[in-house]
Amino acid sequence: MASWSKDVFSSMAQSVSYDPDTQTMMITFNNGKSYVYANVPEDVAVDVSNAASVGEFINSEIKGRYSYRRL
Repeated sequence: MASWSKDVFSSMAQSVSYDPDTQTMMITFNNGKSYVYANVPEDVAVDVSNAASVGEFINSEIKGRYSYRRL
């Protein structure tokens, strides 16, 4: 499956990228910082990129559930 990236319209984030081969999701925030989250199912990454409120989704469904590192 191919990697993908999507610009999001959010006060918190600029874009969401996903690599299905490694199950890694990268979120680039409006402050310019990017974080890579490990072992994220693709449906979760799709849900983040399509959320009505990306920030609320990240806070409720991503933070504390997936390990991450800052790039």
